[in-house]
Amino acid sequence: MLEMAILGLLQEAPMHGYELRKELAAKLGTLRAAISYGTLYPTLKRLNTAGWISEQAASTSIVPPMTSKRGRIVYKITAEGKERFADLLAQAGPETYDDAGFGVHFTFFSRTDRATRLRILEGRRRRIEERREGLRDMMARAGDRLDAYTLELQRHGLDACEREVRWLEELITNERSGRSPDRNNPSSAAGPAVETPPVTPAPHLDRP
Repeated sequence: MLEMAILGLLQEAPMHGYELRKELAAKLGTLRAAISYGTLYPTLKRLNTAGWISEQAASTSIVPPMTSKRGRIVYKITAEGKERFADLLAQAGPETYDDAGFGVHFTFFSRTDRATRLRILEGRRRRIEERREGLRDMMARAGDRLDAYTLELQRHGLDACEREVRWLEELITNERSGRSPDRNNPSSAAGPAVETPPVTPAPHLDRP
């Protein structure tokens, strides 16, 4: 998934490592915990060895201060890398239904053909429906044995699944009718949000 994300971003513009890591963290929030320099640079080296990206020295005017020698390299996608990215975009297997895989593919949905988008969305919906039914079954069988906080956590997960299924169904309906998500509708563009239960303020205690 990181390989696909890097190739997708470099297809927009060449970047040095510092800028690339920043863009990855901004666009792939679900994966940002895994995007360290220790993860990024070995992947860049592997992509360069495969011939999918190339390296060139960056102009000193665009290098951030205190950047290491390795960070002074600009990475650029090659023609072979563009072909590799197109192949990755066309994939719609089970790995694209998981949280990380779906997040990366969805980031580049505007460059993905409609049929592939539909297959991924429908597969993701099935995956979340399975997760939802598993939570319902677990709560029905063991709910009375769970403490109040564990039960509340399971309810929170179930609510998130139900909201994501509704969101996916809306996207699938739009794809089938040839419509794009409404840019003016935050719930349509942003995907499933995690709601936080309201916090009840603690009562004020007067000092004696």
